[in-house]
Amino acid sequence: MKPEELKLTQEWDKTFPKSDKVDHSKVIFLNRYGITLAADLYIPKEATGSLPAIAVSGPFGAVKEQCSGLYAQTMAERGFVTLAFDPSFTGESGGNVRCMASPDINTEDFMAAVDFLSLHALVDPDRIGIIGICGWGGMALNAAALDTRVKATAAMTMYDMTRVNSKGYFDSEDSEEARYAKRSAMCAQRLADLKNGEYAPGGGVVDPLPEDAPSFVKDYYDYYKTPRGYHSRSLNSNDGWNRIGCESFLNQPILQYSHEIRSAVLIVHGDAAHSCYFGRDAYANMVKDSKFTENKELMIIPGASHTDLYDGGGRNAIPFDKLEQFFRSHLA
Repeated sequence: MKPEELKLTQEWDKTFPKSDKVDHSKVIFLNRYGITLAADLYIPKEATGSLPAIAVSGPFGAVKEQCSGLYAQTMAERGFVTLAFDPSFTGESGGNVRCMASPDINTEDFMAAVDFLSLHALVDPDRIGIIGICGWGGMALNAAALDTRVKATAAMTMYDMTRVNSKGYFDSEDSEEARYAKRSAMCAQRLADLKNGEYAPGGGVVDPLPEDAPSFVKDYYDYYKTPRGYHSRSLNSNDGWNRIGCESFLNQPILQYSHEIRSAVLIVHGDAAHSCYFGRDAYANMVKDSKFTENKELMIIPGASHTDLYDGGGRNAIPFDKLEQFFRSHLA
């Protein structure tokens, strides 16, 4: 299998400062569909021996230069080998068609990251964890249910992308009629795209921001559309997914077997986040009828919004001490 040639930016172009406590490099690896993924590898300075490792991705529509890179670099400062990667079809990663998403392929992206870390000379392959942020929190849980090599998973401010696509926000579109309307619109868009010879973008975070926008939309704008988190390769900061980019999420629930996850799971959400119901429900479904509940935990952060867990929200909302303790304990 020959990796695709990718154009990787070598200069530091992250939304966060570069740490002098870790070594950073660009790497590539293949998933089982033959798509070449681009990633940032962070290694603690003067690392030796066989270290625990963590693969990180998210949010849904973001790139590794944003939240996932911040998480990865910070956890590397704390002694872990970390890998922040761009999912298939996004950022610097490969994939012929751009701005597409797939519950199957994106779960595989996490597993391919575990492949890469398992074969790295500084990594103990029996001590690998994953962190998924926002929509990638749900993907991380799906990967943990499938990949027995994953020993610990943290889902941060998570979305279940299959649920929000098939049922709408707060399950407000949970009806056969609403789903049929969505399917019909997607099918019509497929033909329009073929006739036009290109995929129509769905639009990223709304810009300009309407005065009556919901608070969580204002939060997204404040992160993705301002110097705080804007990045030129981020879908959310620019034209977003293709209009049919998330079509397959309508019919494919990703958390079907979360109650069979045997490894450790930490779900973290802010109680002021519009998305908190995703985290609470995912935890409840994961432990219901499960034989493996002792290593499962739900952490609710008072006053934290959804995007506060992207970069701390200016008030250190990300519980990095807790993450370090969790991964040290379960990757021991």
